Amino acid sequence: MTLLKKSYLGAGLRKALFLDRDGVVNVEKNYLHKIEEFELVEGIVEVCRAYQESGYLIIIVTNQSGISRGYYTEDDFAQLSQWMIEHFKTLGITITHIYHCPHHESINGACDCRKPEPGMFLEAQKEYDLDMAHSVMIGDNERDIEAAQRAGVRMNILLSDDMTESNANRVIHTLLELV
Repeated sequence: MTLLKKSYLGAGLRKALFLDRDGVVNVEKNYLHKIEEFELVEGIVEVCRAYQESGYLIIIVTNQSGISRGYYTEDDFAQLSQWMIEHFKTLGITITHIYHCPHHESINGACDCRKPEPGMFLEAQKEYDLDMAHSVMIGDNERDIEAAQRAGVRMNILLSDDMTESNANRVIHTLLELV
């Protein structure tokens, strides 16, 4: 009875700010895997800080097909991710988790984790007891938005320089529009 009540009322559930990595957290660079090439997108620190102060966990969900393509290794990805977590810590922001999909359908076949599949979101939901309906996704691609919607995330924001129409709830041209 207690578990049913908890789920029904949403008590104890947490909300998350889901972020795509390349193009949202860091400037898009083809198959980024080197720390020295990492550059933050303008406004990401302010957005993360605002959501964190409002009680959101910060969770990154990122397709990383460069791993299956052989451009870099899981270790390369892990090193950059660990550096990124530490860098954000110095800015007063806690990245709760970075989920990644190393697959590409033409190399590995279909998987449940590569966006637009919702696998990374669902894993985060399970691991962190997340209220997906009150969570938020910021992505720079329609597949980010589709994956989040399929996982039950109701507020989806597309960051795009050129798109004006999307399945997202809102299209923005700069992260600073959110702060």
